[in-house]
Order: sequence, then structure tokens, then C-alpha cells
Amino acid sequence: MRRLTRTLATAAVLAAVPPTLAPAAPATAAPTANCPRLSTSWYGDNRAHLQHVIDTRGTCSGHRGAVAAFDWDNTITKNDVTDATLSWALRHDRLLRPARWTDTSAWLTPAADRALTAACGTGAGVPLRTSGNARCTDEIVDIRENGKTSGGAAAFAGTWNHRRTVPQYAWVPQLFAGRTPAQLTAYARAARTEALAAPVGATRTLGTHTVPAYIRYYDQQRDLVRTLQRAGFRVYIVSAGSEPVTEVWSAGIGIDAAHTIAIRSVLDRRGRITTANEGCGDVPASRGAAIPYIDGKRCWINQEIYGVHGAKAWEKQPWQRRPALAGGDADTDVTFVGDATGAHLVLNRNKPEIMCRAYDDADGRWVVNPMFIDPLPRRKDPYPCASTAYTAPDGTPGPVRRPDGSVVPDRTDTVY
Repeated sequence: MRRLTRTLATAAVLAAVPPTLAPAAPATAAPTANCPRLSTSWYGDNRAHLQHVIDTRGTCSGHRGAVAAFDWDNTITKNDVTDATLSWALRHDRLLRPARWTDTSAWLTPAADRALTAACGTGAGVPLRTSGNARCTDEIVDIRENGKTSGGAAAFAGTWNHRRTVPQYAWVPQLFAGRTPAQLTAYARAARTEALAAPVGATRTLGTHTVPAYIRYYDQQRDLVRTLQRAGFRVYIVSAGSEPVTEVWSAGIGIDAAHTIAIRSVLDRRGRITTANEGCGDVPASRGAAIPYIDGKRCWINQEIYGVHGAKAWEKQPWQRRPALAGGDADTDVTFVGDATGAHLVLNRNKPEIMCRAYDDADGRWVVNPMFIDPLPRRKDPYPCASTAYTAPDGTPGPVRRPDGSVVPDRTDTVY
């Protein structure tokens, strides 16, 4: 039903745009009085830049239906909501032991399989007693955070497109195999209540790790989303987290499930989560080959919002099939944020590729803002834009290049 609703909505929007006569840029009328206004404080003149997009691409200028798309974790909220849900599940014994740990991921190494089996025991389908087993919890947390076992061995190996997926991100929904989406939603709600109640800065012990215990919605982003919606924008979330988890949190700022895109697990005949996830473009369902990650976020936006299917969903689309405003905080967001036609909003978390593109500001539309809670200090060394900040599909580092092929020079951190 959700897909049907999206398909009909997409068809209606695209039917209103002549495919061959669409302008390279919108005809912009003068904003009318009483336009929706942003009300919170931003760094420098960033609020004015964002307000300009709202004024010129929304109902105040006679437009309706422009798209705004945002990453979730550390873009709309401080801290990671999928990690918070995994933390809650580990502390409440909600994960089910797989028959073989290698069943959970196409790239899990024999070393990781041995480490998880030794730490977490055997017996398929029974709850892992992680609340009282720090060793098992540590193995899961280390693999999720670092892609390595607690002993330092690589947890994932093989071949994958490094601009379409990262195995340790895809692995988190796979850990909930055997549970239903309704159960995962309940875990996310419990974790949300707990994280919002914890004071800012609070931490907890998970296994032997110290992890954040709190999450906060950013007031500025809540205000931005609300103002965009009032101005007629269609606001979407595009996250590399688990979709049932992200939906719980996005509802808190007025974004419904139909406008929330994240990793979508394939369900079995009994409606239980499996280790497979839905595919995008010309990539079929698999155990993580195509998730909303770097170029994958572009694919999911093109497919789910604009109705572009097949191999073309991976390609940059014409102006009328791209978001007017896009926001993110990490390299996983760099492609879709760069596709935006009005403003590219970046929260500075010192991630190299996205910061290279933001500080290069090739089209004059990049908006860089420090994190709103506990911002990072200034990066001491320049970003290595001219050498290693870009990650190629095969995983090798290289220089960041502009659309014309020229290399972006190293950039100094200036917004912090």
C-alpha cells in the first residue's frame, strides 16, 4: 500500500512537469507577504541562505511540490537512533542467535564467525543473553563500530561497491532476523523514550564499551522541516539505518512512513525480518549490496520519490528530478546532498569528501554549519581533497574531482 501511494504521488508530480520543456531553473516570482519563516538561530548567514530557498522554491513564489531530503542520524538528531535501538536490544536480550553467523552477511569473515560463535554460544533461534554476556555484546559492538572483531581481525571481506553499501551498516537490520517489523518498532520506541529522557552528554556501558545514552532532536532542524512543509515542500528522510527504527523517530518531527526511506528488510512468509534487504535500480534484493549509502542514497531518492527505475536510478537526474534542498553530515550523504539544486546543507563532522565539496563550494550553494550540540573542534590538518578524500567503488582512495574533472585542492576547516 505504501509503494502504491508513492507511485501514484510520483505519477501525479511527474505528469505536471513537461519532460522536454522543463526549464533549467525555476521561474521565480517575488515572495508574497506572510511566508513561512525560520525562527531558530544558525551559524553565520546560513539561515538567510535556507530561507531564500524556502521563499523562492515554495508556495510563497507560486511553487508547490519541491522536494527536500535529509539524512537522519547526526543530521536531524544528535547521535545515532539505530545504534540506540541496537543498544537497547542488546541490554534486553532481543536478538536471536542465527544458525551460522555467516548467514547474517554475505561478507562476514570466518574469523568473525568464529569470534561470535565463541562469545555468543550456539543454538539457533534462541535469544542471545547479551544483557549478562559482555563478551558477546563486545563482539557485536566492535563489528558494528569498527568492522573488526574484538581481537582485531577483519569482520568483513570480499567484493562490494563501496559507494553503494558498507557491510557493517547493512549488518544491523540483519541482526534482527527472525523478529517482526512490529517488534523492531517496539524496541525503537522503548529506546527512543530512554534516549530522550537521558540528560545531554550522558553515556552508558554496553558490554565493556562506553556509548552515548542520549539523543536529541535538533531544534533548528525541527524548525527547518516544519517551515519547509508549511511552504509546500515534500520533505523526506533518507537514512542508512533500519527503516522501522527511522520511522519511529521521523514521526516525531511530522514526517510519516511514506516519506521515510531507509534500509528495507525483506520479510519471510510469516512476516519476519530476514537477512536480505530490498534492492534499488538494477540491483535486486540481496544481503546488503545496495542500501541508502553514498550513491545508494541517490538511487533510492530517484526510485522512490521520482519514479526512476533500472540502471538510470543510479545516475544524476535532470534539474526537475532532483531535491531543491538536501542535508547531511557525512560522506554517506555526499552524493544526494550534492545533487540538490537550491542548497547543500552540511553539518560539520569532519568527514573528508563531503567537507571537501562543501568548502570548495563549486556552485556557490553549499551551506556549512557546526553541529548544534557539542560541535567538533577545528580540524588541525587540511582535508586531503587532492589525494585521498574520495572513495572509489572498489574502495581505493583518490582525489575529489569537480564535475569538469578538475581536482579539488586541499581545504582548511573554517566552520566549527
